[in-house]
Amino acid sequence: MEERITGVMVYYYFVCRRKLWYFIHEINMENENENVMLGKLLDENSYRRDDKHINIDNVINVDFIREQKELHEIKKSRAMEEAGIWQVKYYLYYLKQRGVNGLKAKIDYPLLKKNLVVELTEEDREQLEKVIRDIIAMKAQTKPPRFTSRKICEKCAYYDLCVI
Repeated sequence: MEERITGVMVYYYFVCRRKLWYFIHEINMENENENVMLGKLLDENSYRRDDKHINIDNVINVDFIREQKELHEIKKSRAMEEAGIWQVKYYLYYLKQRGVNGLKAKIDYPLLKKNLVVELTEEDREQLEKVIRDIIAMKAQTKPPRFTSRKICEKCAYYDLCVI
């Protein structure tokens, strides 16, 4: 049976492995987080003409897809840009594995009025396969990875859990 690896898991993999461990083990602290709520509001109020939140196999949740076979992910800022890029590359990878070819992808930053084109290369595919193996291995771990304080920690929904 294939392991269920979501786009959020890939995103968290690049943001913080400890946060990923909590998420995988169904410890969710984000429902009341101010930054998460702001991101949801931005998502709800941007690109209203597009059909949004396309859930595929309960694994990936694409913000919207335009007619030109272009999938879009909406982000509040570029603070976690690398993680967002890998999340979108995972969407392309996942869909390609299921026979969907010729897709393009963009990350949209409505507050910045900018977007970023994302493509999937063969090297990216290999990297994603390693990421998937790492996430599967993390599911079996009984303890979260060691806490390391970083600049982003103070704004994280899991901050109190990590620091206590």
